[in-house]
Amino acid sequence: MDKYRVEFHCHTIYSKDSLVDPRKLVETARRKGLDRIVVTDHNSIGGALEARNLAPELVIVGEEILTTQGEFLAAFVREEIPAGLEPLEVIRRLKEQGAFISVSHPLDPMRGWKREHLLEILPHIDALEVFNARCMDEKFNDDARAFAREHKILGIVGSDAHTLMELGRATLTVAPFTDAEGLRKVIASGVENVRLSSPFVHLSSRYAVFAKKRGWARSPRKSDFAAG
Repeated sequence: MDKYRVEFHCHTIYSKDSLVDPRKLVETARRKGLDRIVVTDHNSIGGALEARNLAPELVIVGEEILTTQGEFLAAFVREEIPAGLEPLEVIRRLKEQGAFISVSHPLDPMRGWKREHLLEILPHIDALEVFNARCMDEKFNDDARAFAREHKILGIVGSDAHTLMELGRATLTVAPFTDAEGLRKVIASGVENVRLSSPFVHLSSRYAVFAKKRGWARSPRKSDFAAG
């Protein structure tokens, strides 16, 4: 295979605001022609491990990690990192695992970082998410892209898919890679294919939270699969 079409940001039922079954995620990724998907549930690697067990050639274990300042988006994660830690502590733990470290929707004012906090972590991360398909305003992505360009840091893109219909809306096509170090080497020459999702997709996330609270949907806490 000459190139990989990569989805860097997607969720499963292991995120509180998604109802996507890992098996359905794998099936949909294959049907949509994705070559690699980084499964990035909120503060959990459970869904990623379950999906990788089904399709080890397709799935990369990731995690979206909430810190005291904003969220990281990590790939090639081996050990789950809890929410609520200081950013530099999360970076330290991810580096110990040899993970690829990026930042989710960095300048989205509703769920992003303050610029001063981004500047503090820039020397320690690999990339910024310069396009997030769930941003409510294209300007938020434009600001992230300009910030990355100004500070000469690599950019990735992600669908931030919480539903199957969103999967693959924002992908990066890159040369083949097998690990975090390989990924770092190919991103700069990647080709983006991006589209914003409808603002109405956020309603699906609200429904997922509501359904789980009412006991209408599966709400796993930990994976049945051991990290490795």
